[in-house]
Amino acid sequence: MKSGFVSLIGRPNVGKSTLLNTIINEKIAITSNKPQTTRNIIQGIYNEEGYQIVFVDTPGIHKPLNKLGKFLNKEAQSLTKDVDVILLLVDAKEGIGAGDKKIISSLEGTNAKVVLVLNKIDKINNVELLKVINSYKDLYNFADIVPISALQKNNIKTLLDVIKKYLTDNMRYFDERTITTNTINFLVSEFVREKIFRLTEEEIPHSITCITSKYEEKKNIVNITVDIIVDRDSIKKIVIGKQGSLLKSVGTEARKDIENLIGKQVYLELYVKTIRNWRDKERYLNELGFNDKDFI
Repeated sequence: MKSGFVSLIGRPNVGKSTLLNTIINEKIAITSNKPQTTRNIIQGIYNEEGYQIVFVDTPGIHKPLNKLGKFLNKEAQSLTKDVDVILLLVDAKEGIGAGDKKIISSLEGTNAKVVLVLNKIDKINNVELLKVINSYKDLYNFADIVPISALQKNNIKTLLDVIKKYLTDNMRYFDERTITTNTINFLVSEFVREKIFRLTEEEIPHSITCITSKYEEKKNIVNITVDIIVDRDSIKKIVIGKQGSLLKSVGTEARKDIENLIGKQVYLELYVKTIRNWRDKERYLNELGFNDKDFI
């Protein structure tokens, strides 16, 4: 039996959550084409005969604009410690950027094996891929470099085989049927947030968070209430939409994912609430689960 912990790090929107979902073969992390989708630490557990790999999907490391941003960066960077493997995920199509170089410099001195994962190779040809590999390989002593497409599921087995080489533990940390450490309440609220990401304009999602305030399971149905927290009344109007149309679409789409997850019929209620500047108010961050006494 071999096991261990693997951290996924990288700039926003490079495909960390998509890769995690692909490896676990279940939707446990929300995805979006907008940056900074992941706000919480998502743990996914990959089980195979003789192996258990605990993946930690972190928020994308970015330039923080408020207290929430500072907290998320600290969370992401702290998860490069006490793991066996760090997967540095980069967008192969975009090529190397200043953000990638900054992340790489922060890895100096780590004891973990750092594997460079070049994602989105389905969008470039082999000649371009070789150029990207050459631009990265001299920046750090990577244990391995693995090109993949998380969306197309290309070369995922190779990546898993590479990870297995560096696992250092020999115990099972979780039951083999467990695929995530996140609660149902958390996953439900994330599904709602994902639908808002997909149905609103670019600037909207970053001022929104969601909390499951009610989860009542009955024999044949689950009654769920999710509060959508925004920081301005103007955003609230957009999320609700004309005569409630956008909020209804969010609820309809989120309910499908929730029912697929729990295998029961769901009655879902959504409420939109304004808490001004919640991302900069420590009390609200604590209430919303972003609590760390040292994060400021």
